[in-house]
Amino acid sequence: VGHQYDFFSAGSQPATRVHPMAVAVMGEIGIDITHQQPKSISDIDLNKMDLIITLCAEEACPILPANIKRQDWSLTDPAADSEDEAAQLKRFRKIRDAIRQKVLTLRAADQSW
Repeated sequence: VGHQYDFFSAGSQPATRVHPMAVAVMGEIGIDITHQQPKSISDIDLNKMDLIITLCAEEACPILPANIKRQDWSLTDPAADSEDEAAQLKRFRKIRDAIRQKVLTLRAADQSW
């Protein structure tokens, strides 16, 4: 029997809206995030988390309680550079696919954190 997981997403410096390209590339794989809103890490009770995955590459990662397990996936923000739209869309897909693969690997390991 597999485990049930709850996932939360938050940032140390959340944007005012979810990037339209994030919505588009997630829609390409059947995940609708049109109603999601950026949240601050301060909006989440970190003490209730078993594992926190940080994606900090360009920004400072938050200080986390010592008792919480952490993985750092250091992925580049696909919205950071202002290239042409096709190049930026390619970066969004690359990051989406990298996160998807990491989540699938984590799930396959069915780690008890």
